[in-house]
Amino acid sequence: MKRFLLATVALAALSAPAAAADLATKYPVKAVAVVPVFSWTGFYIGGNVGYGGDSFTYDVNYFGSPVASASLNSSGFYAGGQIGYNYQFANNVVLGIETDLQWSNIAGNVSASVLGLPVVSAGTTIDYFGTIRARLGYAIDRFLPYITGGVAYGKTATSASVLGVQVFDKSSTNWGWTIGAGGEFAITNNWTFKAEYLYVDLGSASVDAVAIAPGLSASTDSKFNSFRAGVNYKF
Repeated sequence: MKRFLLATVALAALSAPAAAADLATKYPVKAVAVVPVFSWTGFYIGGNVGYGGDSFTYDVNYFGSPVASASLNSSGFYAGGQIGYNYQFANNVVLGIETDLQWSNIAGNVSASVLGLPVVSAGTTIDYFGTIRARLGYAIDRFLPYITGGVAYGKTATSASVLGVQVFDKSSTNWGWTIGAGGEFAITNNWTFKAEYLYVDLGSASVDAVAIAPGLSASTDSKFNSFRAGVNYKF
């Protein structure tokens, strides 16, 4: 009986390593790679190009009384840069702030001539404009759709001449508002591409006539739609 028990224990001891080796061969343990989740949190800086336009409207007054009104279609390209900061919450809501500055050739002009001689020439240009905006979006991994809005500012220049004589000639920096929406996609962990629409209203600017036409004044209302595309570098 003792010999039988000793033989059983010895057989079990010899078979255990083989069984363990067999289990290791049939059921290997694989390492699981942890993929980091992309976050929109952080500062960024970038550049953009765009196209904008709509109309300039004019109300002409003589000693405070309205005498005429007109509007000119406007259009033109612009380019500039932006800087901002985003913070992504645990529920994927992204809140940010952005400011941008654009050099612009958005303009509206009209001219008329008789027998090749200029009779009337008038128009307004936007030399530059910028915005300071809040952004609210929802992160879908590397894609960020968002809405945006805030204040806008810009330098406008208005001039008009009749029979070659300058009647209006003034530039001013105006403040207004802007609202829009866009989408941004993270190409890498640092580089993103965005497309954006903004409606910009720079408000109204008053323009007094030069000395040859005392009492004559005009107010210019500047507003435009803008579409832009750009890239950002996220720190």
